Amino acid sequence: MNFNEQEIWFITGAQLLYGGETVKQVDAHSTAMVDGFNKMQKNGAQHLPIKVLYKGTVNSAAEITERFQEANNSDKCVGIITWMHTFSPAKMWIGGLKLLRKPLLHLHTQFQQEIPWSEIDMDFMNLNQSAHGDREFGYITARMKKPRKIVVGHWQEDEVRERIAIWMRVCAAWHDAQTMRILRFGDNMNNVAVTDGDRVEAEMTLGYHVDYYPVGDLAAEAAKTTDAEIEALIAEYESQYTFAPAAARGGAQHQQVREAARIEKAMRKILQATGAKAFTTNFDALHGLNQLPGLASQRLMNDGYGFGAEGDWKTAALVRTLKVMAAGLPGGTSFLEDYVYHFKGKGAVLQAHMLEICPSIAENKPQLEVHPLGIGGKADPARLVFTAHEGAGFAATVVDMGNRFRMIVNQVDCVKPEADLPKLPVARAFWTPQPDLKTAAHAWILAGGTHHTAFSYPLTGEYFEDYAEIAGIELLLIDKETTMSGFRNQMRVNDVYYGNL
Repeated sequence: MNFNEQEIWFITGAQLLYGGETVKQVDAHSTAMVDGFNKMQKNGAQHLPIKVLYKGTVNSAAEITERFQEANNSDKCVGIITWMHTFSPAKMWIGGLKLLRKPLLHLHTQFQQEIPWSEIDMDFMNLNQSAHGDREFGYITARMKKPRKIVVGHWQEDEVRERIAIWMRVCAAWHDAQTMRILRFGDNMNNVAVTDGDRVEAEMTLGYHVDYYPVGDLAAEAAKTTDAEIEALIAEYESQYTFAPAAARGGAQHQQVREAARIEKAMRKILQATGAKAFTTNFDALHGLNQLPGLASQRLMNDGYGFGAEGDWKTAALVRTLKVMAAGLPGGTSFLEDYVYHFKGKGAVLQAHMLEICPSIAENKPQLEVHPLGIGGKADPARLVFTAHEGAGFAATVVDMGNRFRMIVNQVDCVKPEADLPKLPVARAFWTPQPDLKTAAHAWILAGGTHHTAFSYPLTGEYFEDYAEIAGIELLLIDKETTMSGFRNQMRVNDVYYGNL
């Protein structure tokens, strides 16, 4: 999740028709733009999260192919920005575009912001040809059906940079997914359909690899945890959370907190040793464990790991992907589950799970508590209890539709619960889905959405649009503009597009 180790390559299209001096000016303008991208700040911070690396002008098919092959083979390059400063004949780009495997952004801009009315001449016109050079490039990418993001506007505008920044974060998340290993501690919950899916197709389409990890081996690793390791984690808990009296040192339930720490230490060792970035658990597969590893799941999510309950590996991967996109942004990202509806006004949904909600979304300092769990047949598990803070966000899921993966996204507004929940000792969020509960729930169910979601405050619909474009998967967005007639028609159009009549 370290953007400092990644690069976005900037490649400028040109040609030698107007002579070498023109190409030198193109190169100078491109250098100035890239320097500007890397230096300009917003609110005291670097505006773009990933460094832009200028890879020069390209004036021939051979040069274009060479740059794109170099990008494909670079572990640091996570995406390419192209810009046609002058008219760059698009046939030159065919070979390179056919080979390109990195995400592509087409920046439609020009070096100067305004027309120099009193000085403009034909030399200026021949040099600054983005207005039709980019259209030539746009034709060939459209003809080749090349997935790409198009950003239009002057390169110094905040809006342009913000859209580029969103795409950069999505590129980083896509790059991360290509080496994502997901460990399933236990299998999927018995007979549950929506959380399962085709893991081979997922690796082919989305990049990540899903592995089973025996719960017995996790239990064996937990048994090796030393008292010193447990004590170090307890001290960390005490510095970050409020303890319920019974869970604190000397309390009747403190031993269960120590057992939770034992499991967490083992899970961390396994995830680090295997290089996994996401994982799942299952309350029905806890052989040799004292309790469901709820506290461990919460804390590992807070450190950037993806998580899915009951073996839900698709949501685990999506949580990790959203965490990469949102890295360094305020608000938080978590696994969540729809539990109880509130049919009042526009309606709302109480979001929770048995234990595993990420504390990054907490309104206040979480409290560490121990309570019984009515399923799983194990001892009372420790967990962090809190309420999610207010604010707008997006909840998303990915489902396997047989002939394609479908991403469903709903804009939501987290609000304060209307009353305290003294008898519900779990982390929770309370939100109103846009445009209202009845429409959102209807659309979600019509589309086959899961009861599990990956939720994030800082992300917007554009992040999901960019991700679906790069991944080549279907996207259905439910927001304040959604109507059931429009949503149903969109699904019908998508079925035609994907050949699923």
